[in-house]
Amino acid sequence: MRYVSTRGDAPAVGFEGALLAGLAPDGGLYVPETWPALDRDLHGLDYAETAAAVLAPFTAGALDEAALLAMAKEVYAGFDHPATTPLVQVGPDRWMMELFHGPTLAFKDCAMQLLGRLFETVLARRGERLTIVGATSGDTGAAAVAALAGLESVDVAILHPLDRVSPVQRRQMTTVTAPNVTNIAVQGTFDDCQDLVKAMFADRPFADAMRLGGINSINWARIAAQAVYYAFAATRLQGPVHFVVPTGNFGNVFAGYVAKRLGLPIGRLVVATNVNDILARFFQSGGTYAAEGVQATLSPSMDIQVASNFERALFEAHGRDAAAVRGLMARFKQSRSFTVEADAFAELGRHFGAGRADEAATVARLRWAAANGLGVLDPHTAVGLEVALGLDLDGPVVTLATAHAAKFPAAAEAANLALPPLPASMADLFEREERFTVLANDLDTVEAHIRGAFR
Repeated sequence: MRYVSTRGDAPAVGFEGALLAGLAPDGGLYVPETWPALDRDLHGLDYAETAAAVLAPFTAGALDEAALLAMAKEVYAGFDHPATTPLVQVGPDRWMMELFHGPTLAFKDCAMQLLGRLFETVLARRGERLTIVGATSGDTGAAAVAALAGLESVDVAILHPLDRVSPVQRRQMTTVTAPNVTNIAVQGTFDDCQDLVKAMFADRPFADAMRLGGINSINWARIAAQAVYYAFAATRLQGPVHFVVPTGNFGNVFAGYVAKRLGLPIGRLVVATNVNDILARFFQSGGTYAAEGVQATLSPSMDIQVASNFERALFEAHGRDAAAVRGLMARFKQSRSFTVEADAFAELGRHFGAGRADEAATVARLRWAAANGLGVLDPHTAVGLEVALGLDLDGPVVTLATAHAAKFPAAAEAANLALPPLPASMADLFEREERFTVLANDLDTVEAHIRGAFR
């Protein structure tokens, strides 16, 4: 399997190249050169077996299914539910899929734990060392630190927006004291953090000297690993199965598209956003993608106005025309907006839809869930459920429950609900010493800190 860049100016690479590079040298995102078809039945497989089967076509030439299965069995044995990602019925043909049973209580663990093993295996085989840089609006950073802390061949620098992640999310990152981890609190927004990460990759002398790799959903391997839970759900319900996905960066919902392209019985993929609704506005406006200011909300992991993974969907919608994608990205860089042509918008609309929930609707849905036996939800899941229960779709509709409610005390408080306790493994989280550095939103400053931390 080979991978090409959405911007067309980088050489094709194998799976190992896409895994270790993260972002392509031309600033694009890697996608498969051709889409594989899944040639086996997934019914009756457990989650680890499903993961190995789904990932095998994407790792062809680098890792076989037996190696993937050994990794998957090891990492998913550490999740606290026997089904790994259990389905919970919330109404007639309406379901939630709980993706928060991993070590940091968020859906990012489903991919990140496996990604850590992939990095470790590939780097050891090549005798190389990598510096992972990533931006987080909360959950990605914690999951990355949990997956990579203490590894021999990887250093990890995570950027988060100062005072814009929940206290639990922050402490899950900043209380890890492994020598290969550094946490940076940027004086800005998540989009600022994400822009800094992209700029570091674009700074070729720095990227080459530090041997940069990415762990955000710009990394193809993370997207592929997230496709697994779509496959797992789609083989357990009478399809086609529709999914509602709380989304900020478009990575999670694009993973559903990957599963669909493999041939799994998946119908609509519906983006659910909070008031930072660039994606909902795109679909509702007929194809205009325009960034506005970021508003802080009860669902901070979606407080994003630049959905990096949307580039992959644009590439597919434009018939894999990299020149068209380059043009759109250049226009966005210049004016913070672009409008796609009607044919491309129609192609996106064949697969994706969108809905929005404001703060009042989110709080109301949190109260509704508690009153209807679903317990206290995290606010991102509440946004998804609000959108899902307003859809008129035939067949099963699965809302992805992306995090444990204990990570978001402000949302529970806003809904006048008792916050569920953290699991025993995190009972002393607020007693642990934190370690992070506050830095200005400045590329030179951030690069100098990372050099000093790891070289």
